[in-house]
Amino acid sequence: MRTRKLATLLAGTALAATTTLVAGAAPAGAAGPCGSSYSRVGVYAVSKNGTRTGTLEVYYSSSTGKNCALTYGYGQYDGTTSWKHVTISRGDGSGADTDAGNYKYYAGPVYVSAPGQCIDVSATVPAWTILELNNLHCG
Repeated sequence: MRTRKLATLLAGTALAATTTLVAGAAPAGAAGPCGSSYSRVGVYAVSKNGTRTGTLEVYYSSSTGKNCALTYGYGQYDGTTSWKHVTISRGDGSGADTDAGNYKYYAGPVYVSAPGQCIDVSATVPAWTILELNNLHCG
């Protein structure tokens, strides 16, 4: 009898976990922050002296051939109006697209087409914490 109760309990727990995961998942055709054809290819912490203040996300769309980036606040800068900045460009510095301002949640999205090249990205959250990454996601 104990084995049957344990099996029933475990089966119920597995069903509940599966239902929770499926219910929490985004619909298959859901558009991300850059658009429906974009996939996230990088997530980078914006931090200074070990304190994280933001997140830089980079996306790519094989159907458009474009890269996209956004900068989000983190911790005390998430959901509060503060300086947020994001820039994306080709690795040679051309084609730069920038968004910056006092935003509540994020700066961006910004886009660049860089076929056969690397990209450079930068993020700032708040005004004194800067992340600059060069020669990313080459191809």
